[in-house]
Amino acid sequence: MSARRRPEIPPLALTLGDPAGIGPEISCKAWERLRGSDTVFALIAPGPALALFGDVPIVRIEHVGQAAEHFDRALPVWWPADAEHGAEDPSDDRLAIASIDHAFELVWQGEAGAMVTNPISKARAAARGFAHPGHTEYLGALCRARGTPAPAPVMMLAARDLRVALVSVHLPIRQVSAAITADAVSATVRTVNAALVRDFAIERPRIAVAGLNPHAGEGGQLGTEERETIAPAIALCRSEGIDVTGPHPADTLFHQEARSHHDAVVCHYHDQGLIPIKMLDFWGGVNMTLGLPIVRTSPDHGTAFDIVGRGIARPDSLIAALEAAHMVACRRARAS
Repeated sequence: MSARRRPEIPPLALTLGDPAGIGPEISCKAWERLRGSDTVFALIAPGPALALFGDVPIVRIEHVGQAAEHFDRALPVWWPADAEHGAEDPSDDRLAIASIDHAFELVWQGEAGAMVTNPISKARAAARGFAHPGHTEYLGALCRARGTPAPAPVMMLAARDLRVALVSVHLPIRQVSAAITADAVSATVRTVNAALVRDFAIERPRIAVAGLNPHAGEGGQLGTEERETIAPAIALCRSEGIDVTGPHPADTLFHQEARSHHDAVVCHYHDQGLIPIKMLDFWGGVNMTLGLPIVRTSPDHGTAFDIVGRGIARPDSLIAALEAAHMVACRRARAS
């Protein structure tokens, strides 16, 4: 085993994700690529799930801090010794939520430097009674349950030179307009601005806000949300000293020249922001949750049930998410 320098932060906690998805495969591939690097992580998974990890060398650790001493030669795996995993079937999706809970607690207690989440199936989780649309909303609820000021978590996707944050996240399109309130837009802009300063070391971020409607409403001819809601929210944020502009027509914000004029774009619904990110870098995008007291990232793709077991799942986005979590957690540690 090679000598490893003293790490800046505790190891990252990587969740299992839906065990019937590609999480196990891309976790193994990510470890194979990152072993020997400073981006050290421990997989949060119980014994039954390890049957899904094939021939990759695995070491069970008693506490997450041991991950660094083993990481070069084996994938470190941790699960609470006194926790009931609740399933003997290694593909049981109940393990996915339990893994999130344990990883969150590790980061909350300072035993892990950040959490990185493998994809879960929202449909399978909902069928089990999981009451949250996704990780973003669930992590906000976990923080509130621990007595923090009610966080308004913001989903931000990052790829190459583009960062996109969302005012609404997992909503049907017919509900989006009602969710785009002045308070929601201004809160999102503030959260993005603070994160760009704190986590990306951008001294004065430039933020562009998209319009909701075609042509940003065309002066009210194609919708009034821009005039009545979005523009007043932008004006309020500008009065607070934030460098924010808009609302801009969404179809002009994402080409190469436009991207050079802003550090992040605030979009209003899921596909408005995610389609440009995935067109720019489908394999390398990272999902980051802003506005929480902990660091959380994830790959920007789903469980990919259709390719499970074929050995073709690419780990690029998970690797990018692990490296991004390590970078942000180190930056926060240096600033504390």
